[in-house]
Amino acid sequence: MRKFLIIFVCLIFSFSGSAQVEDSLSLGFTEYMAMVKKYHPLVKQANLILEEGEMKLLKARGSFDPKLEADYNTKNYESVDYYSNFSSAFKIPTWYGLEFNAKFEDNTGVYLNPQNTVPEDGLYSAGVALNISEGLFMNERMASLKQAKIYRDQSRFKQQLEVTEVLYKASLAYFEWFAAYQQYLLYENFLENAEVRFRGVVNEYRAGDKPAIDTLEAGISIQNRKLSLEQSKLDLRNSTLRLSNFIWGENNIPLEVTAEVRPVAMVEEQVTETLNIDEIIFNRDLTEHPKIRFLSTEIDILEIEKRYRANKLLPKLDLEYNFLTNTPRELNTLNNRNYKFGLKFSFPIFLRKERGELQLAKLELENAELDLVNNRLKLENDLAALQNQIIALREQMGLMQQLVEDYTRIVIAEERKFELGESSLFLINSRESQLITTKLKEIEMTRKLLKSKAELYRTLATDLQM
Repeated sequence: MRKFLIIFVCLIFSFSGSAQVEDSLSLGFTEYMAMVKKYHPLVKQANLILEEGEMKLLKARGSFDPKLEADYNTKNYESVDYYSNFSSAFKIPTWYGLEFNAKFEDNTGVYLNPQNTVPEDGLYSAGVALNISEGLFMNERMASLKQAKIYRDQSRFKQQLEVTEVLYKASLAYFEWFAAYQQYLLYENFLENAEVRFRGVVNEYRAGDKPAIDTLEAGISIQNRKLSLEQSKLDLRNSTLRLSNFIWGENNIPLEVTAEVRPVAMVEEQVTETLNIDEIIFNRDLTEHPKIRFLSTEIDILEIEKRYRANKLLPKLDLEYNFLTNTPRELNTLNNRNYKFGLKFSFPIFLRKERGELQLAKLELENAELDLVNNRLKLENDLAALQNQIIALREQMGLMQQLVEDYTRIVIAEERKFELGESSLFLINSRESQLITTKLKEIEMTRKLLKSKAELYRTLATDLQM
């Protein structure tokens, strides 16, 4: 059962003496993003990618771990000891396919295979095994370890990209909540204006200065404002719930933004500072961009895979040489008179499998290189487009703010004319509706500007230091 807690831990308290009590609960964008980055489950899940990279590297290094082996077989039938074979070995793999080993054999039995006959105290051996074709240039163990080291670095870029995506979506939820709250305040203020105007018209009607139709029109204006206010309340509640999806506490406890919490008024400055946005991005070097680095490491991994597949075209030649002795404590017994030597050679005539795997590796590498080129160009164009968009929105914001000021003066002037009997309630309501529409456009344009900054942050994929 989902248990909600009241989100007091992330509130910014205003210490101004003139601040009202209800205004003391505000959730700043900086504090909000810090909570998302620290506690959100998807961010924690993205952090697991780093551990995955370390574990893959550990797994690849395990291929070079020394090994202990033991093998025991025996057969006894009708009280006859047919054979009893025991062998043990200690092996140390190395980088270039060279494997050092030390072995012990102890075999007995009536029907023992002659080649397995050893001295009474057993037979000791020490030597090396070498895969010449694969070991000297590239083998599976070498390829896996090199790829795992690159994957560990790649995991950092992947983790950063995924965290960036979560923080971007969290930013959009905050901006939506901010816009909904501003719309709510707007309708609340204009409802109050309509109620004050209604009371004034009623008093003037009773005094015989205004016709009854004005009271009806003033009442209709109140009803329209109430309808708009109720819709804004619904939008605010829904946006608050969507915001709560990104706010979590310790131990994966979901938190709820209550109705008493409000966004900060000067959110744009916090957004620019928190997201560490540099809006002047022309001629930006994208070499260190996480996505470019991620794709570059993918190319490095595929390059190693191609080299490994090309090495598979060589003939397979395994060599093994061991010194033999039954008195291992006497080092002079280890000489080239007693030895065990082995050679194994194989080579597919048509190499269809190997050639097919090599061509597939080349295709994957070529595809990754094209993907890198395409993404680099796309990033450059996206950054340029976002910069143009932010510049245009800033210019539009200036024009919109001027429109709001002009419409505000018109409404004030129309109300003054109405008080002097030179205007009508219809004109006041018409002017006020235009002002409301313009203010709503200003709020929406502010949200678009904030969204553009969040998109710029997502495109740059910079790491937030909180």
